[in-house]
Amino acid sequence: MSKEILRENTKIKLLSKEQIVTAIERLMRFKETETKYLRVFRGIISNNLIEPKFKKSELDGMDYVVLRDFTQSILNQSIEAVGFEPPADYRINEQIREWENSLFTLDSKTQNLLDNKINFAPILPPVAEKRGGSLKFPPKKIILTEGITEEILLPEFARICGCDFDKNAIHIISAGGKNQVVKYFYRLYENLKIPVFILLDNDALNNCDEIKPKLRPGDKIHLISKGEFEDLLPLPLIKRTLNYELKNFYKVEDKDLVQDLPMAKILEDFFKRSGLSEFKKADFAHLVKKNILSETDVSDEIKNIIYELG
Repeated sequence: MSKEILRENTKIKLLSKEQIVTAIERLMRFKETETKYLRVFRGIISNNLIEPKFKKSELDGMDYVVLRDFTQSILNQSIEAVGFEPPADYRINEQIREWENSLFTLDSKTQNLLDNKINFAPILPPVAEKRGGSLKFPPKKIILTEGITEEILLPEFARICGCDFDKNAIHIISAGGKNQVVKYFYRLYENLKIPVFILLDNDALNNCDEIKPKLRPGDKIHLISKGEFEDLLPLPLIKRTLNYELKNFYKVEDKDLVQDLPMAKILEDFFKRSGLSEFKKADFAHLVKKNILSETDVSDEIKNIIYELG
């Protein structure tokens, strides 16, 4: 299906500059190649192809080459219309194909999705800007965790200890719970070509046992010795963080935090008593991150986790 035929026989709604960047950024994420390409391509055709119009069932059953060619035409016309420069450089498309094949074992149908002529070149700088200045692709190792605290803090603790996740192409994923970690790993392990490091809370022993038989050479799993990641944070770091947040309103003492309860529960109760906003793990993790000063703020077990990452 040529570009000329597509232009003659289709009527489209152009994507905005922001929509183009978002679509390309989604294609550059670490996700199973077929899943993310189909989601993005079908979404663009559904939302931006006016004529011919396809039902969802037709899109779901559409040949991958036809799907690719429709999406390619819509994207490239949109890229041209919003004035992105420079012109197409398809060496990048080949590089993206190599990246995806370095991560996953892909079948011929998925290869057809990657064998496209989308004008990626002028979109990559704004995609990098959207990601904070770096494309961070492709990763060489995946860390799979239960929660957002690990995703926010582990890279910073590692940096303090001399391991830069960006430079070492380590990508961390918060799965959203111990059961989701199992499901995520089960989706990945058969086709993923790079190692996975799995970090689980102490109450996930059964989940750990589920995963162990599926571990491949190079994969590792770490079960936190007690509680969850918040319980690994050194008390002085937590106190410094809270005192920084409270400033002159309250002086946090050891007695406020030393209780026979999970640290997340202690913090939740402390936030209520102190009149702070509702305790949210992600918000608190960002506060902790700003207060990490040196290796003395990294507990022994967190150091061991970083060491185990290799």
